[in-house]
Amino acid sequence: MRGIRYFIGRIYRYSGPILLYNFIAMLFIGVLQSIGFVFIIPLLNMTGIVALDMSSVPVVSDLMGKLEGIANEQSLLAVLIVYILLIVGQSLFNWHLSMQNKRIQQGFIRQLREDTYRSIIRANWSFFLAQRKSDLVKLMTTEIGNVKKGLNYTLQFLSSLILTSVKVGAAVILAPGIALTIISIGAALLLCSRYFTRRAKQFGYDNLMLSKVYAAGITDHLNGMKDIKGNTLETAHEAWMTDLCGQVERNSIDFAKLKASSQFIYQTVSAVLLAIFVYFLLNMFQSQPAELLLVIMLFASIWPMIVRIQISVEKLAAMAPSFESVIHLQQLCLSERELGEEQLAHDRRINLRQGLTCRSVSFRYNREREHYALNNVSLHIAAGGLTAIVGASGAGKTTLVDMLMGLNEPECGEVLVDGERLTCDNAIALRRSISYVSQDPFLFNASIRDNLKLLQPEAADDRLWKALELAAAAKFVKRLPHGLDTFIGDRGVRLSGGEKQRLVLARALLREPSILILDEATSALDTETEWRVQETLARLQGTMTMIVIAHRLSTIRHADQVVVLDGGEVRQVGTYQELANERGGLFSKLLGKQVGVPS
Repeated sequence: MRGIRYFIGRIYRYSGPILLYNFIAMLFIGVLQSIGFVFIIPLLNMTGIVALDMSSVPVVSDLMGKLEGIANEQSLLAVLIVYILLIVGQSLFNWHLSMQNKRIQQGFIRQLREDTYRSIIRANWSFFLAQRKSDLVKLMTTEIGNVKKGLNYTLQFLSSLILTSVKVGAAVILAPGIALTIISIGAALLLCSRYFTRRAKQFGYDNLMLSKVYAAGITDHLNGMKDIKGNTLETAHEAWMTDLCGQVERNSIDFAKLKASSQFIYQTVSAVLLAIFVYFLLNMFQSQPAELLLVIMLFASIWPMIVRIQISVEKLAAMAPSFESVIHLQQLCLSERELGEEQLAHDRRINLRQGLTCRSVSFRYNREREHYALNNVSLHIAAGGLTAIVGASGAGKTTLVDMLMGLNEPECGEVLVDGERLTCDNAIALRRSISYVSQDPFLFNASIRDNLKLLQPEAADDRLWKALELAAAAKFVKRLPHGLDTFIGDRGVRLSGGEKQRLVLARALLREPSILILDEATSALDTETEWRVQETLARLQGTMTMIVIAHRLSTIRHADQVVVLDGGEVRQVGTYQELANERGGLFSKLLGKQVGVPS
């Protein structure tokens, strides 16, 4: 329950003294309920429903003695009025506390969602490489939702605890022996119920793991639906779903069985205890009806509160894994934090003048393994030029670009920006100067206009159309029924691969960056469109620094510099023509494979 205690502390820090005031008010409600409980006995006696001798019952006998001096009708009316006022006052306090607690819960959960998302989005790139997106989505939705439920159960538990304490105090005053006996048995039962609490927590862990597998699987299947349908894999994935749903069903049924078993035990113990009390009071101690009524009323008042506390503990135990998973993620994000308030406070951009330099840079994704994604890489990318990075798949091209953007931190060596070492202090200023276009276009389920204005919210329509023209996208956008206001679906599903790439390229150019990075950003374009985009890039040479990762070597003929990577190492550097003329060189071999000419 460490996670629950942690969040109780956080919700107290969030709400301040208001939470304490609420608990104090809950004490007052308990007092009102206890007073109402005391008034029921004389009320029953005065109505003639039962005739009881209350002389042996403290507090109640004093109250009835004071009422004896008042006319019967007047005393009955007075008791009824006081009783009504007590119930109304208690209800008003309950209403106020419910609204206050709801405001605290909603405000705290809103802050928790914001803080968690802020922690995630400010973590470094290595954090995202190690996490499944589906796990992060599930935590931001389901697990925080479970924390919200758990906090509600926690407040209910604390409220029940306070009310029970007040009622126990009142019961001890009225009938000390009976009350203490009930409390002792209830406490013993709560201690014995630790078995159910441990089992509930284990069910919570099992449910958390199954739900992670479920969310990850569904995400992967939906992302790969074209492959599933194209390769007729429907049956295999249906079998996976059937098996997983069977596990979820069994876990849920077992948990329901656990809850039903615990409730059965509590209800059975309640009936047995009440029967034993009545039997002993009647046959062993020759108790009077007044004492029997008091026993039944005390039992009916206190015992359900004890049972409610135990049920709340079981519910909290089942929610504990969700609390712990949120805490773990926040702590992990804190340890992997990249951006602080200081870095985000300024809007400085770097206007690259000299260039980007790698000096003996080495990098491994997993430092426990010997394999280097980049090994002793040294190169210079001149400002204003077009540098192409080529190589086979897995050569380290994207890793190098990530290093130049400050997403990866070198294990050895350093990256320089205009001669200044790239650190967390200037990484944001560098990225504000970059427009990055990946091979997997990133588009929202929104209009073309909204997607284009993601980086430049204030851009006017004429700038949007200019960027579309540069990206060879204006023609197809004009053909759409709603032009810029056309909605493109989830991740741009209503557009072709080439159309998506052109939109993302237009968005990058709209920013007017100092550095433009294209990571296979034209791979889905047809020959004519790609030629037009290459013309645009040629016109932009000299106005910005361009870094292009390319597999189709014919697209980089106009590059000022070509860097050839292999196995994470720089094998060749030179112009396109120089490298093409190097017989036996790696670039010449790659070129020969693409054009079908021996190197």
